[in-house]
Amino acid sequence: MNLKNSQLDVDTWINEHGVRYFNELTNMAQLTEEVGEVARIIARRYGEQSEKESDKNKDLGEELADVVFVVLCLANQTGIDLQAAFDKKMELKSVRDKDRHKNNEKLK
Repeated sequence: MNLKNSQLDVDTWINEHGVRYFNELTNMAQLTEEVGEVARIIARRYGEQSEKESDKNKDLGEELADVVFVVLCLANQTGIDLQAAFDKKMELKSVRDKDRHKNNEKLK
């Protein structure tokens, strides 16, 4: 997934079909809602809670994609180059955390 292209795809969709971006606070609330939907599926499908019949047909991939879509909206409207930010984060994690998990006794 190329984040730069994905940001452009979202921007094109917003301008052609969405009329305009929701404001940043509305998108933050939307993101929280979408993350909650992901959490519900994970908790019930992979956690200890039983899955309700109404949740069994929920598509985790679709819900994760909703989260990504809103994150891309927020990046666009706040002027963030998410590809550059992600690349910088991966570089940092590769240097700072390269041995962190290998040396974690809890993970062995």
